[in-house]
Amino acid sequence: MKLLSVNTGSLRNIPWAETAQVTGIFKNPVSGPVRVGVNGLEGDNIGSVKYHGGPDQAVYIYSREDYLWWSEKLEREMPPGIFGENLTVSAWGEEPPRVGDRWAIGSAILELSGPRIPCVTLAQRMDDPKFVKTFLLAGRSGVYARVLNEGEVQAGRQIEVLVRRHHLPTVDEVYSLWRQRPRDPKLISSALQAPLAVGIRAELEKWQSQIEES
Repeated sequence: MKLLSVNTGSLRNIPWAETAQVTGIFKNPVSGPVRVGVNGLEGDNIGSVKYHGGPDQAVYIYSREDYLWWSEKLEREMPPGIFGENLTVSAWGEEPPRVGDRWAIGSAILELSGPRIPCVTLAQRMDDPKFVKTFLLAGRSGVYARVLNEGEVQAGRQIEVLVRRHHLPTVDEVYSLWRQRPRDPKLISSALQAPLAVGIRAELEKWQSQIEES
């Protein structure tokens, strides 16, 4: 597994969106080493801090495997950064990523914290009002990570998997809960044992409570 691109973005409006707020979803590759801290990459910007970013979702990661799939589906080129990811990796590795897995990239250590749940900003970025549903059904969420050890990341570096949480759900399994009807209570319970991002944990706890009350 290799880091192919490091992407940051400045704040801007989406010109073709009627209700868009200022956003940092437009990411572009940068060269050279980039400092990554507990709140994300140096030089990167986030528009809606209420729903995006923060220590539990400091870094968003997407893979070239998924880019190739989207390029075929949408019949167009998909350069790194289109999905708003900070890090574009070559692949997810020999095993599917799990919440709680730890990766070393350069001097930085990341812990995977959960899937990306699509929002209207992504649909506006893609200029497709139905893209939230399209992205959700595709099952290719990418993954958020928190930063356990600050450091520098740079395109071209290898990614070392330090810890695999074999007893915890995969990122894809957690993401599937947003598509399930009814939702699997055993999967929810298992996922809640993982070091999930706080917003994702809150959603799962709400669903668990609703199941227990029904």
